[in-house]
Amino acid sequence: MRTFVLLVAMATALVPLAALSRAASGTSVRTLNGSRNNLRHAGWGQANRAYRRVAPTNYADGVQEMVAGPSPRYVSNRIFNDLAQNIFSENDTSQWAWTWGQFLDHDFGLRDQRAGERAPLAFDATDPLEQFRNDLGVIDFSRTAAARGSGVTSPRQQLNTLSSYIDSSNIYGLTSARLDWLRGGRLDGKLANNGARLLMTRDGYLPRASARGNAAAAPAMELQGRLAATPAKAVVAGDIRANENIALTAIHTLFAREHNRIVARLPATLSSETKFQIARRVVAAEEQWITYRQFLPALGVRLDPYRGYNANVDATLSNEFATVGYRAHSMIHGTFEPLAKAGTYSAAQLDAFRAQGIEVKEEDGKVALETPLNVTLGNPDLLHEIGLGPVLAGLGAERQYRNDEQIDNQLRSVLFQVPGPDAADPSECADGPDLPDCFNGVVDLAALDIERGRDHGIPFYNDLRRAYGLPPKRSFTAITGEATDRFPRNDPEIDRHDPIDDPNILDFVALRDSDGNPVEPGTEEAKENVVRAVRRTTLAARLRALYGSPDRVDAFVGMVSERHVPGTEFGELQRAMWKEQFEALRDGDRFFYGNDPSLAAIARQYGVSYKHTLAQIISLNTGLDVQPNVFKVAEEEDS
Repeated sequence: MRTFVLLVAMATALVPLAALSRAASGTSVRTLNGSRNNLRHAGWGQANRAYRRVAPTNYADGVQEMVAGPSPRYVSNRIFNDLAQNIFSENDTSQWAWTWGQFLDHDFGLRDQRAGERAPLAFDATDPLEQFRNDLGVIDFSRTAAARGSGVTSPRQQLNTLSSYIDSSNIYGLTSARLDWLRGGRLDGKLANNGARLLMTRDGYLPRASARGNAAAAPAMELQGRLAATPAKAVVAGDIRANENIALTAIHTLFAREHNRIVARLPATLSSETKFQIARRVVAAEEQWITYRQFLPALGVRLDPYRGYNANVDATLSNEFATVGYRAHSMIHGTFEPLAKAGTYSAAQLDAFRAQGIEVKEEDGKVALETPLNVTLGNPDLLHEIGLGPVLAGLGAERQYRNDEQIDNQLRSVLFQVPGPDAADPSECADGPDLPDCFNGVVDLAALDIERGRDHGIPFYNDLRRAYGLPPKRSFTAITGEATDRFPRNDPEIDRHDPIDDPNILDFVALRDSDGNPVEPGTEEAKENVVRAVRRTTLAARLRALYGSPDRVDAFVGMVSERHVPGTEFGELQRAMWKEQFEALRDGDRFFYGNDPSLAAIARQYGVSYKHTLAQIISLNTGLDVQPNVFKVAEEEDS
């Protein structure tokens, strides 16, 4: 039976190249919204469908009421607070890992953005571990809207508004109206008269909302940070979140250039539509090739061997993966460090960077722009000012943060915010211990991650482990791999009577580099080279004080608290969740590169291959020479 399925699949995919010029309603070309990828189950993986469930839902009333638990901000202050201590990947995984992960996320997952019931999170200004001011009094939170027909007599479900497939919808969009705007040619709602190229500026950057005249008529984009007041400056791309930070905007820019590079290599005798569809097909395959051949191996995710397309596999994104498993926010570095040759920028440009809160470092014939994450949010102008090449080069030059329970305060407390009027010196608001003085509101991504799991009815930690075929953890030390789940009895720095509310429990008492050597706190080495840190109290002790039983731990909290599987960036649960989902995205995609003979035909006939590493795509579109595997930081002598 399986052989028959594979033969049918191959026959369906094996089409003449001329068929690529057909409208996307045909079965030989991916639809924009993911429908009809699976010819037996046309809705599998389609946009605006409910997430798949791996485990039974977990609602207090069995239908839609969120389960109770400790206050998310209270948990965040005791578990996720990194006290501005950088802790890096123990595997030399570069910042390309989390930025590619975000780019990929914006290709296959976006919960319904229509606000459901408002359910703000408590903020306790008197909490002894609270460092930030919040004039709003609460942390804003709204539940994800319930999918139609759910949450009344059947368990509440949520919609994924994107196609679940890795199909480059983040570049091309989900609708013909957005694609009509993104493609060169007339803007009249008809794709038939569009050019083959994607619309870009003359110097190779994404178009602004005003590129076609009326910025208000451009496709909707999220307007975060600075863009809220200047919407016409937003760049327009296939996914609405392309302006979120300059690294993400840079990757969108890179692949728009790559599309146009492929188009330029195709014969002029081909129609614009045929050239567009060939380039779109190759770009999607390149994204898959990089994901499966570079990104996942760099993180230590090993999949079962590919055995071909299987129409019985539902590639739809799972609620558990989207809501918990793919939330690797601890990896996100607090700064970007674009790299360029000395002399790339004028003295006036460097002064302008400093005025924004960017630290300029010049040595060894290079200039590094140490750019705080909050400066890059909603700031596409900055990408143009720095340049695409330096931003992309910088991502591969520095390690990402360790994927653990500690999350940078730029995400854990001041996400998407611009410093308040009292913060006169931008350099004081860059990062580190001065951050609380620059903001008067709190947006806590870690707390939101906890509450979103409750909102979506995700099972508790041990129940989720069972759903993924893993045995439950019977103690907190079994989760973290530490020696004890008790607070120290004889430490005079800790309140013996109520230690969970003593700020000293978070103190770092030992820092070590990748060779196990001790690192002195407060030094430059402590800022750049720490991969392991020991706190005054164990994570297990703090988890025990907060939850009481491993069976009551929120899934997200338990997942990121697990000891890593050696050689990977993940604990057992997160790695299992990634393995299940990425195998489904591969095996259940009729157009996966391993099942699409048209890709080989394109390579034979036009010399256009999808088998490019990310480094090769960077080089082809910027002229940069970067390390062969940009997902791993280059050795000093190679950098």
